[in-house]
Amino acid sequence: MQFTVAIDGPAAAGKGTIGRALAARFGFAHLDTGLLYRAVGALGGDPVAAARGLRAADLQRDDLRSMAAGQAASRVAVIPEVRAALVDFQRRFARAEGGAVLDGRDIGTVICPEAEVKIYVTASAEVRAHRRWLEVGGDAARVLAEVIERDARDMGRAEAPLRPAVDAVVLDTSAMAIEAAVAAAVALVEARL
Repeated sequence: MQFTVAIDGPAAAGKGTIGRALAARFGFAHLDTGLLYRAVGALGGDPVAAARGLRAADLQRDDLRSMAAGQAASRVAVIPEVRAALVDFQRRFARAEGGAVLDGRDIGTVICPEAEVKIYVTASAEVRAHRRWLEVGGDAARVLAEVIERDARDMGRAEAPLRPAVDAVVLDTSAMAIEAAVAAAVALVEARL
């Protein structure tokens, strides 16, 4: 069976948590596509060469969830050659037998426009910054500024900007508990299976 769930949204909206929960619930493979860009950014050097030579082991680095890796990911994600190098990998993963959940910024719009389920997970910048601050610590005001800066870069880039697919279901998690957000996403997948 080929069945793809495409989850998009800005940083710290809850798409990774929802993606992992859906994969576990339905027995699908899961790919946090942001890790691909985080790994390319964290590797340093020529980002195009890093993207072309990316290995599965590069996705296991301990530093990929840091704010620095997130900012580096956002910077390399605007490079068309980096995006092109990672598109094929993501599309092969999405159509593998057994079903797949991919979460990122352009899954439903660019990587998997044919996905059976498309969800755009969002939340207010303040809520997302607080979640990120709980995860990584630091100065709360600075975390909010970085979230806003990253949103502007991700939504304003010429190549594959962050936006909901026209047929995506928008799930605003600003005032939702994790369990409620996951339940809403599970219901969307069950309706299509």
